[in-house]
Amino acid sequence: MKARRCIAPLVGALAVTLLAAPGALHAQAVPLEPGQVRSGSLSTGDTLRYTFEAGDDFLLYGEVNQISVDVVVSIVNADGQQLGNWDGPGRGPEAFSTTIRESGEYTIRVAPFEDEEGDFEIQIYQLEARSDDPETLADQLMFAYSRPDGPGGAVRVWRDGRTVFSRAYGLADLTHGIPFDTRTPTNIGSTSKQFTAFAVLLEQERGNLSLDDHLRDHFPEFPEFTEGVTIRNLLTHTSGLREFLNLYAISGLDTRSLNRDDVLRAVERQPALQNEPGGEFNYNNTAFSLAAQIVEKTSGQDFDDYMRENVFEPLGMNDSYVRMTPSTIIPGKSEGYTPGGDGWTAPGDLGGAVGAGGIYASVEDLERWGQNLLSPSPRVGTAAMVEAMMTEFVLNDGEGSGYGFGLFIDEQRGLERVHHGGADVSHRSMLVLYPEINAGLTAQSNASSFNSGGTAFDLAAAHFGDAMEPEEPDAEAPGTDEAFDPETYDLDDFERFEGSYSLDPQPQMVARFWRDGETLHVQLTGQPALEIRPTGPARFDLVSVAASIVFEEGDPAPGLTLYQSGQEVHATRVEAEGAEGEEAPTWEPTPEELEAFTGRYYSAEIETFYTVTLERPEDDPEGDPRLVVSQLRLGEITLRPAERDTFSGGNGVTLEFERDRHGAVIAVYADATRTRDVRFARVR
Repeated sequence: MKARRCIAPLVGALAVTLLAAPGALHAQAVPLEPGQVRSGSLSTGDTLRYTFEAGDDFLLYGEVNQISVDVVVSIVNADGQQLGNWDGPGRGPEAFSTTIRESGEYTIRVAPFEDEEGDFEIQIYQLEARSDDPETLADQLMFAYSRPDGPGGAVRVWRDGRTVFSRAYGLADLTHGIPFDTRTPTNIGSTSKQFTAFAVLLEQERGNLSLDDHLRDHFPEFPEFTEGVTIRNLLTHTSGLREFLNLYAISGLDTRSLNRDDVLRAVERQPALQNEPGGEFNYNNTAFSLAAQIVEKTSGQDFDDYMRENVFEPLGMNDSYVRMTPSTIIPGKSEGYTPGGDGWTAPGDLGGAVGAGGIYASVEDLERWGQNLLSPSPRVGTAAMVEAMMTEFVLNDGEGSGYGFGLFIDEQRGLERVHHGGADVSHRSMLVLYPEINAGLTAQSNASSFNSGGTAFDLAAAHFGDAMEPEEPDAEAPGTDEAFDPETYDLDDFERFEGSYSLDPQPQMVARFWRDGETLHVQLTGQPALEIRPTGPARFDLVSVAASIVFEEGDPAPGLTLYQSGQEVHATRVEAEGAEGEEAPTWEPTPEELEAFTGRYYSAEIETFYTVTLERPEDDPEGDPRLVVSQLRLGEITLRPAERDTFSGGNGVTLEFERDRHGAVIAVYADATRTRDVRFARVR
């Protein structure tokens, strides 16, 4: 079984990973046809290769059955550029899927995880051209979730008040073999946030509260520093509160065990706000949990009763429920599944999710909800409420946040798009609306591997493409100049791009760029350095990863955008500490320097101890010692040096050590995605 440890999992967060391709290759590549089963055996250091031919815009789905070895799967094109990397459960099926954009020969690389050895089988189940017919495309995109013995999902599309497509796939319950249905209640995760925002606005409409109420108006027991936090800040993710799931995860607690009182305790014990209210967008489940509790305080009803009486029943949403605890019975619900060593597992739901999540709804009900947002019923809300939800919140510095009240706001090929996705432990959901054309769709699944956003947006383009601008041939990464010759690029021009850039959604993740002779490099915090090559005056492609970087104008460049897997992630230049403001060099601490960090640290905020030790790797007793942090429930985590006195623990977690004026290490601060600066004081 896979013994992989981390300080905190990413919960609903953006995870950008620049994955290097496997190293040495062994044996000849073996052709692999769809439906054909190939057997293989791996030893430590092996990489077996399987080739297949694909045309333009082909859809691929396959699995590696990990019989007695944990494998890492990657796919590369003829130029060695990586299209994807998969490293999930330690046994059973390791699924891999991607869209092949250009025709040619592709290679599937199968390598062992770390030093494992053993046998596997590989098979391609789907390899076909993407259909131009929207209904056929839906079946293609849902292929992996229409298997006879696996979890399923459902898709629903509507326009101008009429359902144009509705279909369910696979199983809602594997134990009893119950098929998924368009009326199956399914955990929609954070898609629930728009319902919470709507409930708050209903309470404001009734005169029971104001969005400008301060948090302490409703929670007088909260610390005084929360006085400036308003309900408006809660609904726009600009409160400065800690994200409770990330906070408790760094203490090793199972987030499924949390309850709503734990959310209150997290705020009560927080020493200070993470940012000025309204000053920073920081996606936050704590805030929406508090918003739901405020609705309960002002209405005098439990949140499930409130939603049923004021939203679900008036809209005819008869298959929708608020699950107040993970043990609450939901009639006819889908069970959520995650791949495990022996096949699919049913890990249950997150605890304390009400308001931030916690709603079960069918795709038929989500259409009723979406239709009401597009054309508000006088029985449920007002047009002014919906307009407020779909209006972008502007931060204190005048920058747009891209978010309204419980809804993201952007465009898809020139067409206004309002949407929100959701991910509980295993369920996945997306609801997307196009107000300009009175249309929308929803896609959901009870499998953690489901790409709800990508599926929904692809199907939206297929159904509503007539109202969208033509697709750009290179929409994912602008800046390519067909006349550009990389051989003529003056490497001295790269000087204005060199330096460190902090990813806006995850400030603790820093991408560093530098030149080493004739080679250009990028390295993301806690990951190996990768080579990049120029493909335009300010654009660079990663050599071994399907990703691109486009730098902004300026000397030095003030920022950049990373394009990878359909995502655009902006990063802002940061100055590392160094002489006269120059960028600090890569930090490579000596064993003596690492020794200064060893000790025992305690966080009073979460009542948790961390022990930091210096250890040599088990597989290399003569190798350099590494810094390791351990905790009762988390086990051991190897730390990787980043900037001076800062280490990456993996999965978006950073530890930054604090020194006193004499240079002695006295504390460490833990950052975990949306929770920052949790202090652990050194106790010995």
